[in-house]
Amino acid sequence: MKKLVFLWTFILTSCSSSKLAKVNGISFVSSREELSQQHIDPVLDIQANYAAIMPFGFINGTNSPELFFNTDRQWFGERREGAKQYIEKLHQNGVMVMVKPQIWIFRGEFTGNLKMPTEGDWKKLEASYEKFILLYAELAEETQSDIFCIGTELKTFVNERPEFWASLIQKVKQVYHGTLTYAANWDEYAKTPFWSQLDYIGVNAYFPLCEKENPTIQTLREGWQPWKTKMRELSNQVDKPILFTEFGYRSMDYTGKKPWLVDRNQMEVNLKAQADATQVIFDEFWHEDWFAGGFVWKWFMQHDQVGGHTDNRFTPQNKPAESVIRRQYAQVKKSSF
Repeated sequence: MKKLVFLWTFILTSCSSSKLAKVNGISFVSSREELSQQHIDPVLDIQANYAAIMPFGFINGTNSPELFFNTDRQWFGERREGAKQYIEKLHQNGVMVMVKPQIWIFRGEFTGNLKMPTEGDWKKLEASYEKFILLYAELAEETQSDIFCIGTELKTFVNERPEFWASLIQKVKQVYHGTLTYAANWDEYAKTPFWSQLDYIGVNAYFPLCEKENPTIQTLREGWQPWKTKMRELSNQVDKPILFTEFGYRSMDYTGKKPWLVDRNQMEVNLKAQADATQVIFDEFWHEDWFAGGFVWKWFMQHDQVGGHTDNRFTPQNKPAESVIRRQYAQVKKSSF
């Protein structure tokens, strides 16, 4: 009888732990350098259990069909060789990996606007993008990476060419046998057509929350409610968990107004706003069964040289938001074992 009680307790505990276990991730920015232990130690210090590795391809403009990738002109971490070294080093340290190939358009134009003028150009883009994605899907399989992301913020491409994406997903599944997602921008995920073919509904969670210069925690909570309801409904509808493939806030005034802004503005530094907004996202989502976790945007290798109290950019490094992340990730990690 005692053995049966122990076994039942173990089963219940295991089930509870699996619900609590989340992707506690960071988005690891590619660099010219190889990844060393000193670069990984700060990741371990915040108790992250996942890192997104992001090799890049480059396009000259929003109507250009040719994608350039895995070339000697790119930084080490942007190429296959570098991505492999990053993945292997992270795995050696017990950090799981999402391989997330991304596109950079000349002058930083938004990838969601990528649109070809002719059918011939669409075909060229599709052929080029397929080679790009399959190269890194094969790397993800070779390195036994834990998640593979088939694209990031490609709203127009996805909407205009649904047959291509359905075919691409099947080709990816032939070479990579792990977990799949796509990183949809906050304003596209609800209409992305292929969630049923993937494992996670990936969302880059830059939802506008409020117009206030210095928002309170309560204001930020209220701002999340309509978005949260819609995500929960979609998750239930397609029976897939939501994964924040990117989430984060800039350490500046009005951080909840347009969280997607990447311009180098001179907006006043507001460290508390970033920390509060980060705490609210943890409080609102990390306990939900339909939510899988997420990847903080963004994390640089040279930890001691970035972020800090005069920086209004996204990174939480050397800011109060870093402590918020550490506390949350440590809590979830502790609850999962």
